[in-house]
Amino acid sequence: MKSAIVVGAGIWGTSLALRLADTGWRVTLVERHQPGHVRQASAGETRLLRCAHGADEWYARMAGQARDAWRALGERAGEELYIEAGMAWFARRADGWERRSADTLAKLGIPHELWEPDRAARVFPGLSTGDLSFVLWEPRAGVLRARRSVQVSARLAVDAGVRLVSGRARPYEGDGRPGVLVAGEVLRADRVVWACGAWLPSVFPQVAAAAGLAVTKQDTLHFAVPPEWRTPPLPAWLDYDGSTYGHGDVDGVGMKVTSDEEGEPYEPETGDRRISPRSEETARAYLRRRFPALEQAPLLFSQVCQYGSTPDAEWIITEAAEGVWVLGGDSGHGFKHAPALAGYVAGLLDGAYGPEPRFGLPAGGRAAGHDLRTTSRLTDPAA
Repeated sequence: MKSAIVVGAGIWGTSLALRLADTGWRVTLVERHQPGHVRQASAGETRLLRCAHGADEWYARMAGQARDAWRALGERAGEELYIEAGMAWFARRADGWERRSADTLAKLGIPHELWEPDRAARVFPGLSTGDLSFVLWEPRAGVLRARRSVQVSARLAVDAGVRLVSGRARPYEGDGRPGVLVAGEVLRADRVVWACGAWLPSVFPQVAAAAGLAVTKQDTLHFAVPPEWRTPPLPAWLDYDGSTYGHGDVDGVGMKVTSDEEGEPYEPETGDRRISPRSEETARAYLRRRFPALEQAPLLFSQVCQYGSTPDAEWIITEAAEGVWVLGGDSGHGFKHAPALAGYVAGLLDGAYGPEPRFGLPAGGRAAGHDLRTTSRLTDPAA
């Protein structure tokens, strides 16, 4: 029986552990805290699932596969992890990122529509559409219950035979064989996968430096809103040129309104978990512009997470040593892909194919210039 150690029980780690166990691997999953703990980037209340990725076909196709996998995972778990409420992209330019996304979705046969702004105004109460050119509608998009998804994936993995080990892990390089040192014990396996998120720079500093990985503080905010602002039925929404995204009230934690602008450098283990006053000011400025009736909505819930991101927003999927794989750079747009990405990484571990050059380090031919998150590079002080 093939064996693997997966370090990190965020959504990438738990999804991979589950996939490997389902396909006959003997798997050990190592986590310093516990699956779904608040320090994880995966531990926010929600994440969005969307196929639109500009002109990029690879991520759009994988997101479509992930959507089906999330639905199947929810059925397996007996609870709704993915809320397919649809998603509206507020396009400020006629020929911008949303138009390129629509062209890509059309090429791949992924359902979508282009709406006149007035149609979106009939969906969102009090929506201000004066600066919109059109709205890109994705009916097969929506909201993932993020923290719960991590917990459920971990539980299903354990049910499938994965051994969950608690402790701080470090690479073991005693004899060149794949290994992990946990609490003085050396764990061995045919393959070791490090899916340690924002902790990657402290574990593999050379890999992080080569990829330009930066860990930043990202504040999420949820506002108390009237019942008509619940999701579902209200869709999720994204404003690419405004670098802001959100959804209506899900499970009583309020309407999410969050900037995707890159935050300040952050240390995930010891960093202050209070949001900055500027984050609330930015969110309220956006509400004033797009949903003016909600500008004074009470702040109901807030949380700090962290992104581990590369300059080009591409992931890191590289073999750091023989049999030792490193996954990272997932923050900002990695969560939704997790169950489909697990299948892709399982194929790498099986030797069925090599990794895409785009996921390698710069010397491996990494592409440049992709903008795959929900952040525009435009400078718009009124956004």
